[in-house]
Amino acid sequence: MTLIAYHPPVHPWLVIVYQDDDIVVMNKPSGLLSVPGKAPEHYDSAWSRLARVLPTIRVVHRLDMGTSGLLVFALHKTAQAALQRQFEKRTVEKSYRARVWGRPPAESGSVDAPLRCDWPNRPRQMVDEAEGRQALTHYRVLQQHEHYADMELTPVTGRSHQLRVHMQLLGNPILGDKFYAEGAAFAAADRLLLHAQRIRFDHPTRGEPMSFECPADF
Repeated sequence: MTLIAYHPPVHPWLVIVYQDDDIVVMNKPSGLLSVPGKAPEHYDSAWSRLARVLPTIRVVHRLDMGTSGLLVFALHKTAQAALQRQFEKRTVEKSYRARVWGRPPAESGSVDAPLRCDWPNRPRQMVDEAEGRQALTHYRVLQQHEHYADMELTPVTGRSHQLRVHMQLLGNPILGDKFYAEGAAFAAADRLLLHAQRIRFDHPTRGEPMSFECPADF
């Protein structure tokens, strides 16, 4: 993937929401990569910033560069494996806040549409009923405005760009989405208005339920 004019935010540099001997939860700003890109100029990322102060940091999951919000890292291999198993088994509960263009077709509902990479236009993803991987998103309208709606999105699966493609398919692209919004929907925001606001999982060593919430700033 080639990133053009990568200028990640530097204020604040790093916002740690929670930390213990096994995990770190941070609030990633929009515009910052979750992990370093291949090019040296794309090294700055959530991982690399944490690695400066926590050199044993390990990746568990990722957020798109444009998506802000809660991102979980492990501090050792055992914790990483335990958390990744939870993601693979889909026992991790995640909730996102999004601002979408137009009026959704219902107050709540689901989008069940399989996705795969749109290779000629990567990293864009596309719906493919024949070769795509299952992707399911539940949605709920929180507030309807004149030209846009605030929504809560709950992904059951964790496909790349899942929420962004599913909202476009619904007819309500996320504001500021450079890949899936056009015209007024793209111009309505200077960033992707998608935020990982809540996450719940079991602690990788203690087993107790852990829940974190971080409201969106839009």
